[in-house]
Amino acid sequence: MKTMAIVLAAGQGKRMKSKLYKVLHEVCGKPMVGHVLDTVKSAACERVVVVVGHGAEKVQAYLGDAAEYVLQAEQLGTGHAVRQAEGLLGAEEGTTLVICGDTPLVRASTIEAMRELHQASGAAATVLTASFDNPTGYGRVIRGEGGKVERIVEQKDCSAAEAAVKEINTGTYLFDNRKLFEALAKVTNENAQGEYYLTDVIGLFRQAEEGIQAYCTEDLAEAIGVNDRVALAEAERFMRERLNREHLLGGVTLIDPASTYIEAGVRIGADTVIMPGSFIRGGTVIGEDCVIGPGADLSNSVIADGVTIKHSVVADSVVGEGCSVGPYANLRPGTKLGKACKIGDFVELKNAVLDDGSKVSHLSYVGDAKVGKDVNIGCGAITVNYDGFNKALTEIGDNAFIGSNVNLIAPVQVGDGAYVVAGSTVTQNVPAGDLAIARERQVNKSGYADKIRARAKAKKERSKES
Repeated sequence: MKTMAIVLAAGQGKRMKSKLYKVLHEVCGKPMVGHVLDTVKSAACERVVVVVGHGAEKVQAYLGDAAEYVLQAEQLGTGHAVRQAEGLLGAEEGTTLVICGDTPLVRASTIEAMRELHQASGAAATVLTASFDNPTGYGRVIRGEGGKVERIVEQKDCSAAEAAVKEINTGTYLFDNRKLFEALAKVTNENAQGEYYLTDVIGLFRQAEEGIQAYCTEDLAEAIGVNDRVALAEAERFMRERLNREHLLGGVTLIDPASTYIEAGVRIGADTVIMPGSFIRGGTVIGEDCVIGPGADLSNSVIADGVTIKHSVVADSVVGEGCSVGPYANLRPGTKLGKACKIGDFVELKNAVLDDGSKVSHLSYVGDAKVGKDVNIGCGAITVNYDGFNKALTEIGDNAFIGSNVNLIAPVQVGDGAYVVAGSTVTQNVPAGDLAIARERQVNKSGYADKIRARAKAKKERSKES
């Protein structure tokens, strides 16, 4: 039987107190609506319709062709929102999932379990529910004789007895598609909010003696709908715990999961150790047998097997097998390290390619550079890549040696096996095997240091007298 999905993403989200449209707020590095779309796709929904309203253009720009779209120009309730999809889905036969775009923690496995129950029972509707000790703020699931679902009552419309019910509606449903749209045509806005509630469809089904099922999730996190920053932080915590658990079960060691921040989409190989205080973001891929952290911040980078990175930032870069990075290194976008490279403390690389075995051990900047194999770049060396208008390339050949405090004024080439003496400012190419010295000859002036001190002391005394 065909399964479709309607994602409700039209609300403004005023309680977020934000210029950013609500469903685009991120949970573990991905907008909430992105998590929902991933879940819906994983649950094998063949058509996905996203109902947009406020910020529609931005939502569509983010999701692209992953969904079809309908506009809810006025926010008149969840029932009204679902009706906007009738033009696209009204004639379809099958099952329709209705899910909110601000519920990023609903699992595909839960939807699949709901669908099994829904289809096996022949129900007109199946509701995802949860049982909360404090259900304040949620619609209550009211059951009748034999535990059958009778209706769903929104918090503001609850009687005292209904408000005492602990089973709540999560806002995720499965419907017989044809029956859904037939019932929506009968829903009115005669309630405390003056809105067209999707939940009223359940009461209409009960009146028509249609079958209604409820699937109660044991994972209370799935019930979280993000309406403010408090709920956003809560969703972030639950999602992070879920992701960390998946990595742990996949053979990754997290020394302290509570202080390890791994975003959705990250992949990590077995026997890698993630130390506390580390952030791993975006589409980062980490190989096996690595040690990451403490205090590492990696984003959208590829880290090969056997790499060590500590107290360092790596962004949009590639780090080859067996490399060592840090402490306190900064690998900026475009950096690519070959095998067994060493990048030491307070080194910054940007758009730099280093071949196997090359070292930049400390206090250096290498930007817009192509560095060969087994090159040693000394302390304080700089590729001077920017003239205030344009960037230029520095090329260093295999087995070259760049001494401490060397300035390489790009564009410039240093050949294979060349040696640049410490303190040099190099403005011309250095041929392979040559030694480059580019500094003034030292001059020692006998006794001159004492004269400078005496002169400074006399000036200081005159200043006191005046």
